[in-house]
Amino acid sequence: MNTPQGGIFALGTASHAYLEFSVMDKSSGAELVRTISALREPRTTMGGVNLVVGFRPELWREVSGGELPPRLGGFDEDLVGADGYVMPATQHDAVLWLSGSAYDVIFDVARAAVTSLRELASLDEETSSWPYRHDRDLTGFIDGSENPDLIDAPELVLVPEGVPGAGGTILLLQKWVHDAASWEGLTDTEQEQVIGRTKLDSIELDPRLADSHVAATDQDRFGKIFRRNTPFGTVGEHGTMFVGFSAEQEPLVTMLESMAGVGDSVRDALTRYTRPLSGAYYFVPSTEALRAISTE
Repeated sequence: MNTPQGGIFALGTASHAYLEFSVMDKSSGAELVRTISALREPRTTMGGVNLVVGFRPELWREVSGGELPPRLGGFDEDLVGADGYVMPATQHDAVLWLSGSAYDVIFDVARAAVTSLRELASLDEETSSWPYRHDRDLTGFIDGSENPDLIDAPELVLVPEGVPGAGGTILLLQKWVHDAASWEGLTDTEQEQVIGRTKLDSIELDPRLADSHVAATDQDRFGKIFRRNTPFGTVGEHGTMFVGFSAEQEPLVTMLESMAGVGDSVRDALTRYTRPLSGAYYFVPSTEALRAISTE
């Protein structure tokens, strides 16, 4: 049986860092995958660091010989929705997501990882994140209310046994910046209409508006996603790192199309107050797949 990377389900961590890399020479892609796959989850006397690694689907397919779900592809083209709304494609070749008990430990491990890869790839995106009021995002609402619990999540979001890439998962990573002034100019009631839930205790509104965020991202329609979102930024500019895992790419794609108002969809009202700066899909292999690649 294939085992998922442990950090995917390691809840309760206080500090996060997301590092996205692009190979400097296309001929170095296989070496980059092997080098990253050989990284281990370090342990220090200050607490552990969870390390989750993922790769551009086309790169992992090439290096692994096709050990990932068929038709899985990168976020290579901007997604354009209603009113010219754009979700930008910023696909890179690899991602490292580090999470742990304190930022000093994350900082040291991140620096070591960047140093080990500097001859092979450029660090193109770096974001540090942290929890806000336990489980809320910077809109003030509870995030991940529809998440499956840890008992059910692996079965729902991991590639099943018998399928190429078993034990792995598909990651959608996006960086969303908030228009804090506009959002905070709304009353709590207006904010609740935008989200489709109550602000205090995250009870779904009934009825809810058709363009509410809850309606646009309804997992009963699109399929289950396990979200590990975190806030990022400064007082002056901040937002949400969307970190969503799924066993298939389709639920992630159709969710984004719904939010953007593609086709017959109504554009998500929340996109009036937040916009994506980046977007990439990564395949996150099982620990056995990483071990096999690292020892080749």
